[in-house]
Amino acid sequence: MAALAALLLSSVAGAQDWPNKPVRFIVPYPPGGGTDVIARIVQEPLSRALGQQMLIENRGGAGGAVGTEAAVRAAPDGYTFLFTLSSHTINQLLYKLTYDVDKDLVAVSTVASLPQIIAANTSSPFKTMQDIVTQAKAQPGKIAFASAGAGTPSHIAGELLNLRAGVKLLHIPYKGGGPATTDVMGGQVPILIISIPAALGQTKAGKLRAIAVTTLKRTPAAPEIPTVAEALSIPDYEVDSWFAVFAPAKTPPAIVARLQQEIARVVRIPEVKQKLLEQGADGVGNTSAELDATVKAELKKWATLIQQAGIKLE
Repeated sequence: MAALAALLLSSVAGAQDWPNKPVRFIVPYPPGGGTDVIARIVQEPLSRALGQQMLIENRGGAGGAVGTEAAVRAAPDGYTFLFTLSSHTINQLLYKLTYDVDKDLVAVSTVASLPQIIAANTSSPFKTMQDIVTQAKAQPGKIAFASAGAGTPSHIAGELLNLRAGVKLLHIPYKGGGPATTDVMGGQVPILIISIPAALGQTKAGKLRAIAVTTLKRTPAAPEIPTVAEALSIPDYEVDSWFAVFAPAKTPPAIVARLQQEIARVVRIPEVKQKLLEQGADGVGNTSAELDATVKAELKKWATLIQQAGIKLE
């Protein structure tokens, strides 16, 4: 018992001294993408809050798996964290990974969340979700939607719509949100499902027709756009694209708790909230237990969906 008490006291003392050098966020996607943008919004405020510089290291590749593995293998000393997005729980089910996202990482906090947006070419006949469902039922497998790629949240959102609405939309995967958005605006594909930052500007400019968002609540960035759940009376339809921080397993709990507290404070700073809102995102700052529950729930939810929809990466 004496040894255990000494260990606990040592952990607390270490956490009180933390951080005494720069802290690294590994972003497992290239610079300029949505995850990188959200990370950089909170980078400076967190640096001020912690009294040490927050460094962002972009390690893209394999749908986020390369950077995530680097974070998993990092020393659990509180100086390396993973800053990732909700593909985190999808990748576990689609890729052959060398790590387990539920066992090898510790949840810290969700920084922000944002919906996928369902939009249509302005010349298409689709103005509401009911229009899409009606046409999709009349022409199974004929009405196409573009996504940011196979296995992305936008793809998952389309497959979940197929299952919940009893339709069969044809999935057209692109290599990123930009090309998908361009082709839908050009009329090559009638419907787009994409993260809201990639298309909100185009819908506000009248270049795309916004139809619905995939979260349970309307987004503060565009409160006039209905949710799929309310538009189709499907109460359990939800695809939330969240951005969150994780720590390597065995990182001292006191350090995890300190960073969680600072994230919760930072996302409530008015200027940070505004910058997130400009990206179509809503600041969250939830507890580690709440983020951990989200991960566990989504692993089960997406496993079921992937099996039912027969999703496989080529």
